[in-house]
Amino acid sequence: MPKIAKALTAVEIKRLTEPGLHTVGTVAGLRLRVKESGARSWVLRTMVGARRAEIGLGGYPTVTLAQAVDYAREALHKIRSGADPAAERRALRSTVDSTFKKTAEDYIKAHRAGWKNPKHAQQWENTLEAYVYPVFGNKHVRDVTKTDVLAAIEPIWGTKNETASRVRNRIEMVLSYAMQKELRPEGLNPARWRGNLDMALPRSGKSIRVKHHAALGVEGKHEFMKALAKIEGMGARALEFAILTAARSGEVRGATWDEIDLKAGIWSIPAKRMKASRPHRVPLSAQAIKLLKSLPRFEDIEVVFPGKEGKELSDMTLTAVLRRMEVPATAHGFRSTFRDWASERTAVPSEVAEMALAHAVGDQTEAAYRRGDLFDKRRELMTLWAKYIETPVTRGNVQQMAKRRTK
Repeated sequence: MPKIAKALTAVEIKRLTEPGLHTVGTVAGLRLRVKESGARSWVLRTMVGARRAEIGLGGYPTVTLAQAVDYAREALHKIRSGADPAAERRALRSTVDSTFKKTAEDYIKAHRAGWKNPKHAQQWENTLEAYVYPVFGNKHVRDVTKTDVLAAIEPIWGTKNETASRVRNRIEMVLSYAMQKELRPEGLNPARWRGNLDMALPRSGKSIRVKHHAALGVEGKHEFMKALAKIEGMGARALEFAILTAARSGEVRGATWDEIDLKAGIWSIPAKRMKASRPHRVPLSAQAIKLLKSLPRFEDIEVVFPGKEGKELSDMTLTAVLRRMEVPATAHGFRSTFRDWASERTAVPSEVAEMALAHAVGDQTEAAYRRGDLFDKRRELMTLWAKYIETPVTRGNVQQMAKRRTK
């Protein structure tokens, strides 16, 4: 049996970040493996009969130091009694509890609390139930291959490409989860896109035409806003504010008064309410501020655009306004109109317009070096946008606005 090294404390274990095997002490052969990726796990290196074995004891910090010590002692006790813990684990993994379906259900259960949208788990369950489980749901997760993945997504790749892409991504995440749980060997994930499935399937842009949100033309914006201002109700005001700020419907419907600084003209949206999970500041034009000041304030109601019983408006409220107006557009489509206007009627740099829409700008490396959010430039852009909306479109002012520059 290996010699017992000096016992490390929980604090010392936490500081082990260099890749390799680190001796833990307390129990002979107990090690902490640190991978190049930074992932850490417990292993017990010992002899099982005449064979040297390495027994996994779980990932760190999910399995604490104290638990790892207990597991190692239990494994050594079994070995001295003539048992083989590794063989027992392999046998356990061959049971029905390790099918792809069971593993996917475990993944959803483990991550459900971290998904900010309650519908997310339901979407996972529905798509896997419809497209994956009938193909290889009852197959052991260890045995799922690239052929299985293709059999599930290829039939819908050309007709339901967005759904197929999401299904592929979900399969990949479940299989990665299975690797971390040691339910399948580490290596190339058969559902990975780059360098794998991209060789077998056409890119999404080639397989199906993207369906965009219906949008109103740039030229029709002024007349539409005049008509919208005459519509009564909180839904109409919320849509009006969404257009003035180029914000997403959900961001507007969930806006609270404590996020808005009317004096500074800033709307600060917390990360938990943003699609990209990053905080976002919106510069408010004079027109947007005027709209906010015209809204009624209700005691004990923090939502800026409250619906019935002071609750947040439903996701169909803004759509209902457009339907009553018989306008063939969606609330989200107005963001496209804004982007078209910024490209066609101004000389604003692309990254300013993209940041105004709270889109990611550049790759991860560029984002890491970008400290500012171009707020002053975005304020100028939103001022121009609001002025464009309230100005009737004529040939002369279109030419004039096309020459403007956002410094």
